[in-house]
Amino acid sequence: MEYFFNFEKLGYLKGNKPDGCILCLVRDGSPDVESLLVYQTALSMVTLNLYPYNPGHLLVFPRRHVCDIRELSPDERGDIDVLSRLCLDVLDRTHGPAAYNIGYNMGLVAGASIDHLHLHIIPRYPREIGITELLAGKRVLVQDPLETQRALKDAFAVITGS
Repeated sequence: MEYFFNFEKLGYLKGNKPDGCILCLVRDGSPDVESLLVYQTALSMVTLNLYPYNPGHLLVFPRRHVCDIRELSPDERGDIDVLSRLCLDVLDRTHGPAAYNIGYNMGLVAGASIDHLHLHIIPRYPREIGITELLAGKRVLVQDPLETQRALKDAFAVITGS
């Protein structure tokens, strides 16, 4: 089944949001947010992006609420590094992308609509852009995010043995 999503960022930014940090609410298992969690450690978590640029777009974030990469403890930095490498292995297995964009957005002007520090891992594929993106400002995702979540959870379990 194909899905047609509208990625109007301004609408998301102005829309109703739950009280508190969205990633802290995901961490705490709050029913006020949709959780697309796929993996977690004692220090960090991996979730699908609710508004992905591509199927498999992941967010890696520390459990502790921090806003700046310089606030991470050495253990948190190490854990996020290990998790980002694990995410690449999992995405190679489940989605087989041709490339990746990996990075942090720190601050609203940089595109960080969530104040809680998070690392984006975005799988990239040949010939991604189509007429829909050009004309309508919409993206066509060929995989339901819940299907992506199931596949990634299974792959994390296989690769980590947990």
